[in-house]
Amino acid sequence: MLQRIFKGTGARNVFLVGTTILFSAGLTGCNTAASLNPAETLTQGYVLDQQALDSIPVGSSREQVLLSLGTPSTTATFDNEVFYYISEKRYRPAQFLQPKTIDRRILAVYFDNDGKVAQIAHYGLQDGKVFDFISRTTPTGGKDQTFLGQLLAGAGRAPVAGLPTTGR
Repeated sequence: MLQRIFKGTGARNVFLVGTTILFSAGLTGCNTAASLNPAETLTQGYVLDQQALDSIPVGSSREQVLLSLGTPSTTATFDNEVFYYISEKRYRPAQFLQPKTIDRRILAVYFDNDGKVAQIAHYGLQDGKVFDFISRTTPTGGKDQTFLGQLLAGAGRAPVAGLPTTGR
């Protein structure tokens, strides 16, 4: 007689362990409901510390401003008479969409001729229009035309065969 010995418990244990591992691996991708929200708010730039701002009253030196607030985001174009500390909050409803600026804060520290703080001002997005802080371009006079517009404008000035041209 052929006796058949089958131990189902060993195969069953391997199956249960494998299923448990696969189930656990599947659950690692799950997070709280907050991670399911694709929207995000991005904060960039200088984060204002009120204690550091309180340590530079009117009359403080440039060095004290630099020690308390750090290097400015940008300075005035001429003579370094103003330090600007800029921060911006942008909101993006989904990862593939462009972020929209929802808040901009500019801390301006104005200096007098002696290099002492003359005034401290706070500006926000509502105080003016959105502008490019570092454009690295110089605006020129004249009209801005596209390439096609330049071609058409140039074609209108080209001499036509058979017509006399004027000396320019």
